[in-house]
Amino acid sequence: MNIPAEQQAQLIGYVEMLHKWNKAYNLTSVRDPNEMIVKHIMDSIVVSQHLDGQSYIDVGTGPGLPGIPLAIINPEKTFTLLDSLGKRIRFIRQVLHELKITNVTAVQSRVEDFQPEQGFDGVLSRAFASMSDMVNWCHHLPSPQGQFLALKGQVDQVEIDELPAGCSVTDIKPLTVPGLEGQRHLVILAR
Repeated sequence: MNIPAEQQAQLIGYVEMLHKWNKAYNLTSVRDPNEMIVKHIMDSIVVSQHLDGQSYIDVGTGPGLPGIPLAIINPEKTFTLLDSLGKRIRFIRQVLHELKITNVTAVQSRVEDFQPEQGFDGVLSRAFASMSDMVNWCHHLPSPQGQFLALKGQVDQVEIDELPAGCSVTDIKPLTVPGLEGQRHLVILAR
């Protein structure tokens, strides 16, 4: 993936801020900035090629993952980053301000309480325990043609079988993250 210099600088700036704030805020269990680049940045941006729409919401974004790396390398798309914890949203707002990222809105809310004016093309998450939880809690977030995009390690058939009626897996994309061991998949769901 060819990333322009300005975007590379923003990604590095994000890692530096994550590393700095992590000491006080405990935003991620990954302590080493080099590891952050693989486990957080690369693991997020590998999804970019599968983003066909314009508007995305990252649910349970934590410190902004995968939303901030994806927003940096897709400046023409819009991202809403949702988390219920104030310290995470404060961190994200500081990142947006310092790195001059203009295509992200940070929202502190529980997902079931958040009522967007219009639905999103894609509902992203790498935080949910199960895909059925994701679909049940986020059912009001996609537009009529919108999709759920779940970042997973292994794809678990049991988890797929537990999906609510009217929701189906339309695609499973294996993801290759340079330097990361273990399987990564993007599971695309529609209803």
